[in-house]
Amino acid sequence: MIITESNLRYKIRDAIKSAAQKKLQVRVNSLPLNVEVADTDGLRDIGLMNRRSLQRDSGMLFVFPDSDVRAFWMKNTHIPLSIAYLDESGVILNIEKMTPLNGDRIWSKGRAMYALEVNDGWFDINEISEGDIVRNLPKI
Repeated sequence: MIITESNLRYKIRDAIKSAAQKKLQVRVNSLPLNVEVADTDGLRDIGLMNRRSLQRDSGMLFVFPDSDVRAFWMKNTHIPLSIAYLDESGVILNIEKMTPLNGDRIWSKGRAMYALEVNDGWFDINEISEGDIVRNLPKI
């Protein structure tokens, strides 16, 4: 299959529209966090690419069908982010800072079923760390 620039543009638009329609409130320890849910290959591929801002106390939750070692990068992502990798129970495995437009992969420190991206510093400001729990997580 050949993907043209026009087709890619439509794919990105549809993924963003779909992500905007899938919203959920999770709880990180006792803090509410509004997230867009990326639970399909297309939504996970696009993530927060090409966005210029992310609302305070908001993020994107990536949901996978299984637990595995995961890696994310910041290709075409302009927002400074922090990422938390979570196991199947919602326990935070590790939290990493992510630099805008950086192609280096940022790896989970274990088998993750979820990844949670938020504005850089959100975890620090709210004293969230490895071992803390995210609740109200969906399954695929």
